[in-house]
Amino acid sequence: MKAWHFSENAYPYLPPAEEYESIRVTLPNRLYDPKKGAELYDRFLTEWQIAEEEGINIMLNEHHQSATCVDPAAPLVLAALARITSKARLLILGNPIANRRQPVRVAEEMALIDVLSKGRLEVGFVRGVPTEILPANSNPVRMNERHWEALDLIIQAWTGHDGPTSFEGRFFHHRNINIWPRPYQTPHPPVWVSTTSASGATRVGEHGFVQATFLTGFKGTPAIYNSYRQGWHQAGKSDPVPVNRLAYAAMVYVADSDAKARAGAEKLLWYITANKVSPWFRNPPGYSPIAVNVQAMLGDAAGGGFGNFGANTTVDGAVANGTMFYGTPDRVFEQIKTFYHHVGGFGHLLLMGQAGHLGHDETVAGIRAFARDVYPRLQAEFPDDAISGQFDKAASAGD
Repeated sequence: MKAWHFSENAYPYLPPAEEYESIRVTLPNRLYDPKKGAELYDRFLTEWQIAEEEGINIMLNEHHQSATCVDPAAPLVLAALARITSKARLLILGNPIANRRQPVRVAEEMALIDVLSKGRLEVGFVRGVPTEILPANSNPVRMNERHWEALDLIIQAWTGHDGPTSFEGRFFHHRNINIWPRPYQTPHPPVWVSTTSASGATRVGEHGFVQATFLTGFKGTPAIYNSYRQGWHQAGKSDPVPVNRLAYAAMVYVADSDAKARAGAEKLLWYITANKVSPWFRNPPGYSPIAVNVQAMLGDAAGGGFGNFGANTTVDGAVANGTMFYGTPDRVFEQIKTFYHHVGGFGHLLLMGQAGHLGHDETVAGIRAFARDVYPRLQAEFPDDAISGQFDKAASAGD
């Protein structure tokens, strides 16, 4: 199993939640202090460097017009990390290509970072969360189609080496594609795609990309992984799905006592309890398929994600539903082991080890406790060449 340290670079210095309508999209940026923000960027970069020193890989993501993630241009931060690190794999998860107007530009940015890092880049692609449709001045209808067409175009740009090629799709048209530099890795950097729904995972499995899912817990994750396995076999792949094709993101905090671990976990939970979003930003018309909306209205949405959280979420509740692992090293190892077997295995653990008011010293202590006292046991227990659970037809019957 591979571990990745993840921070959304949150800006937590906000007034009480009752004083604003939404932490995303409409929160006035007069509340942002650039001097405090600069100090936060310095500490986040340092924490990623410490994670590398401890043998953990690095992950970052991108969001827009939100205090929960003050990284609106992840490729810029990724380029900085490419120069100040030397060993860790660098994962961007990801590029919101359904909202980007120029996929070829994305291909160029990622190729450049792959060269800067000497082949340590892993490139993730995301459709983009519903709250970012308005900030992107985008259309929520047919976002999936735009996402997959943009990804096809990017891979074509990465793999064409004999002069200009053209691309004519439904959404994107390019007459002259011939990027410089080309990627360091051959044929291109590893590709990840994230989804929090079972319906989206089937297509990821068909392509054989790494499937990541975020905070979908005990309830939502098995259906997502099962749909991935279904797509994998539908594409004609006879081999079982390796665990290194599957990734899971959770909040994680480890300490040498339950009291210290709980104190850290309570601060980490800010990411959920502060995630106040106006209802009309959560599900713009056309973003979700009709069937998914019907399931949600019936209270039977399988996807998990932010729909299952709220201001009343507790640390104990997050552990019970599989979205947080916290405690002493022994306790966290057992929590992850239980989750691993429940979902049929996964090869990448994406650790949200910093959020909200969790300070630098607390974050570093959590990174080191996990890296030294939990991670070696996970690597020994769950090798990279392990096989994921077999495709379960019964589990997918309700998808």
